[in-house]
Amino acid sequence: MTTIHHTRVQRATLSSRIAMSIGIVALVALVAMPWWATSGNIRWAIELCCYIAIAQMWNLLAGYAGLVSVGQQAFIGVAGYMLFVLAQNFGVNPFVAVILSMIAPAVLAVPTYFLLRRLDGPYFAIGTWVVAEAVRLATSNIDYVNAGAGMTLRVMTQYSQHEREVAFVILCAILLLVTIGGSYWLLRSRHGLALTAMRDNPVAAASQGVNVGKLRFYIFVAAAVGTGFAGAIYYMAQLRITPSAGFDPFWASMAIFIVMVGGIGSIEGAIIGALIYFFADRLFGEFGSAYLIVLGLLTLIIALYARGGVWGLQQKLGDHPWFPVRRKLIVEDIS
Repeated sequence: MTTIHHTRVQRATLSSRIAMSIGIVALVALVAMPWWATSGNIRWAIELCCYIAIAQMWNLLAGYAGLVSVGQQAFIGVAGYMLFVLAQNFGVNPFVAVILSMIAPAVLAVPTYFLLRRLDGPYFAIGTWVVAEAVRLATSNIDYVNAGAGMTLRVMTQYSQHEREVAFVILCAILLLVTIGGSYWLLRSRHGLALTAMRDNPVAAASQGVNVGKLRFYIFVAAAVGTGFAGAIYYMAQLRITPSAGFDPFWASMAIFIVMVGGIGSIEGAIIGALIYFFADRLFGEFGSAYLIVLGLLTLIIALYARGGVWGLQQKLGDHPWFPVRRKLIVEDIS
C-alpha cells in the first residue's frame, strides 16, 4: 500500500485564533466605551493604548532593528506640538490634525537617522537623547508656541464631551491597528524574515543579501511615526502640552521598562509589559520614588535572569504564540 504525503504550511495556531478573537472583542468594546464606560475609564483606556503603541514601536526599533533609542520623546513632542499648532493656530479640525501631525516625526526622523547612523550601541542611544534634548530646548525658546509656557487646545471646547470621547476611542482603535497590526503584518512579510535575521546577527544577515542600513532606516522612520501618532492622541486628550512634558525622558524610560519586562523582540511582550506597567502605576504610583526604584530593580532583574521577559517565561511552558510570525510545515500521511 502506497502512502501519500500531503504537506501544508501552518500560518495560524489555536492560540493565535483565540488571541485574534479576544483582540476583536477588545477593539469593539473600546470603540463602544462612550456608551457604557465612565469618562475616567475612557481616559485610562486612552492612556493604556498610547503606552502599548509607544512600547510596540520601541520594541520594533530595539528588538528587531537593533537600534536602542532613549530619545523617542522627541517624536512624541514634535507630533504633539504640530497637532496643537495646526488645530489652534491654523484652525484645522483637531481630529484631522492628529493624522497630519504624523508628518512632523517623519520629517525629524530622516535627518536624525542620517546624523546618527554611524554610531553604534550606547553611542547611538546617547545620540538620540541629545537630539531629543536639543529639540526640547529649541521648542522652549520659540515664542510662536508660547516657549516654555506651552499650549492649550482651546478649540476642543467646540465639541461636546461625548463627541470628544467617541473620536478618542476611534483614534485609539486606529492607533492599535496601525502599531500592533502593522508590526504583525511587517513581521509576517519577507521583510520580517530579514528583520529577524538582522536581529539575530546583522553581519550574517548582510552576508545573505539583507540591506541592513536601508531596513534600519525604514524601521527608524516607521517607529518615529507610530510613536508620534500615540503622542498626538495622548496630548490631545490632555488638552495641553509643554516642552517639559512633551519631551519628557519618562517616555523612553517607560517604553524600555515595558518592553524589557514584557519581553523584547515579541509583539506579545509589549502588550503584556504595558498592562503590567499600567496597573502597577495605578496601584503603587502613590509611593513616589520608592515605586520607581522598585520598577528599576525589576527591570534589572529581568535583564539579568529572564531576558525574554514575562512572555519568554510563559513560552518555556509551551509554544502558544498570540501573533505567530513563523511558518510551520505540516506533513500529513494520506493512505
